[in-house]
Amino acid sequence: MADRSLATALFLSLSLGRPLFVEGEAGVGKTELAKVLSATLGRRLIRLQCYEGLDVSSAVYEWDYARQMIEIRIAEATEHADRERLANDVFSEQFLIERPLLEALRPDPAGPPVLLIDELDRTDEPFEAFLLEVLSDFQVTIPEIGTIRAESPPLVVITSNRTREVHDALKRRCFYFWIDYPDAARELEIIRVRVPGAPERLTRQIVGFVQRLRGIDLYKLPGVAESIDWTRALLALDREALDGPTVDETLGVLLKYQDDVARMKGAEAERVLADVGRDLAAAGPA
Repeated sequence: MADRSLATALFLSLSLGRPLFVEGEAGVGKTELAKVLSATLGRRLIRLQCYEGLDVSSAVYEWDYARQMIEIRIAEATEHADRERLANDVFSEQFLIERPLLEALRPDPAGPPVLLIDELDRTDEPFEAFLLEVLSDFQVTIPEIGTIRAESPPLVVITSNRTREVHDALKRRCFYFWIDYPDAARELEIIRVRVPGAPERLTRQIVGFVQRLRGIDLYKLPGVAESIDWTRALLALDREALDGPTVDETLGVLLKYQDDVARMKGAEAERVLADVGRDLAAAGPA
């Protein structure tokens, strides 16, 4: 459910072969963007989930040391342990374990894959510097083999939750887009598509409640992902409308911190529900 500005940014990224760097709060649909792009274009999705301490061996490649040792032992046992030849044999591509970045450089019959580099802000700056080199030329150099270059560059989507600032040098090589929380009309449309069996009244109450929560000073505001999860949870409980007890019982689906749950329970939830009721009454029938 992209708006025109996001669709334009994505179109330009695809047309001009530039990575798309997407920032926004958790749960607004950054990762989903790459998944939908992969499904729509019929391309393979390759995901690199970033974390603190991520290094080249986890992101690009490493050698299958166990298989290499077995090969060496076999060569020694059969007295064919020519050192130079053996070194060439065990450091060949058949012993190479490809990680996401190297996988994305390989040709694919369906076309260049979609490479999702998810939550780049969780990595360390040295890895970010290495990634800058990979994205500049879409190639990786393996000392024992040589340089592996992409025949057709992958379609790159990089996401960040902005827990730290990503270096400007990387951002300059990308097109940038900030995904914000959707307005009520768009969020209602998203839930209708993702949870088609939800009663219209319940869906409108959920969207109204979540939209109001985002105006409250909570530690972690609910994203679209939480709205969808909450709708599915309420359907599983056979609820057709929101009420105070139902909200109190299911706040853990919507909010992820105890302080936020404690703040919203009881009278505060009733107050927000009353405001939502007035909003829906003023809006009239759907």
